[in-house]
Amino acid sequence: MPEPLPVVLVPGLNCSARLYAEQVPALWRFGPVQVADHTRDDSMDAIAARILTQAPPRFALVGLSMGGYIALTIVRQAPARVHKLALLDTSARPETPEQSERRKPQIALAQGGRFAEVPALQFSVFVHRNRQHDEALKGRVRIMAEETGAEAFLRQQKAIMTRPDVRPLLASIACPTLVLVGDGDELTPPQLSEEIAAGIAGSRLVVVADCGHLSTMERPDAVNSALVGWMAR
Repeated sequence: MPEPLPVVLVPGLNCSARLYAEQVPALWRFGPVQVADHTRDDSMDAIAARILTQAPPRFALVGLSMGGYIALTIVRQAPARVHKLALLDTSARPETPEQSERRKPQIALAQGGRFAEVPALQFSVFVHRNRQHDEALKGRVRIMAEETGAEAFLRQQKAIMTRPDVRPLLASIACPTLVLVGDGDELTPPQLSEEIAAGIAGSRLVVVADCGHLSTMERPDAVNSALVGWMAR
């Protein structure tokens, strides 16, 4: 039996450990599973450095959306410690002025004491267009925001808005890498995952059908199948 490999899961913006509720049971068979805390710092470098102080010496790393930005930063800071990498619904590109502009209404709500209104704004782009009226999923997204809180949300937004271009890093990544995206992801469309996969030699690209940005919650069985295959490689 292969030696256990711990798994570190990094959530996305305004997401808590619940983002990976369906993945933990599928991954624990390979080793201890840990959900990283990405709420206490306001830069990618600081978030990644804090996670590394709390992570095992060697581990498999999974990140969705903002979690993917953080995962790539972790790989840049400590490449020898990351033995496997999974990048879900994310991008290697830096923030654009247009993206920052679209963040401003949500940031204003959080700063103005109306953070409870933010999840409803996010939900429309977080999930597939066919899942817009999924009240159970909408409730889980709202709870994740409550668990994150306005102050952490603002720190996360600052980190995302100041993230660097990590496309030059991709060619140096040598560990087994899974790149996964929902076919209906509007926030980080499939072409961004295609770009990542093309940049990492030997990586595997998986496009999940009928799925938006929150792939781990929307299509857990398909995501789990891809993650188990990646861990078993």
